[in-house]
Amino acid sequence: MLMANDANFNYPMLAGWDTNDIVKASALYSAVSEAYEGGISRDKLLAVYADFKTVVTSKDEEKKIGKQFEAESHYSIYRTIQTAQQSTRKMIVMEG
Repeated sequence: MLMANDANFNYPMLAGWDTNDIVKASALYSAVSEAYEGGISRDKLLAVYADFKTVVTSKDEEKKIGKQFEAESHYSIYRTIQTAQQSTRKMIVMEG
């Protein structure tokens, strides 16, 4: 199992994604990791998530990807985005 701070996570990808889709998903994975590893701008995080939602439109797919990402990284996409959506702070900092 990879450590949570390992930069070599195996990010979940769906069959049929093109390069643009992979870039958008990877940007979300990186943004969530940033939130846990020191913090990220709330606006940047929500913008990256909005881009990700253009690729993964199904809630079921989003949950599946989120579970795979959390199993690999120990970082929760769901909790991070929920925190950002409910917060008025400029920076989002998650605790492991």
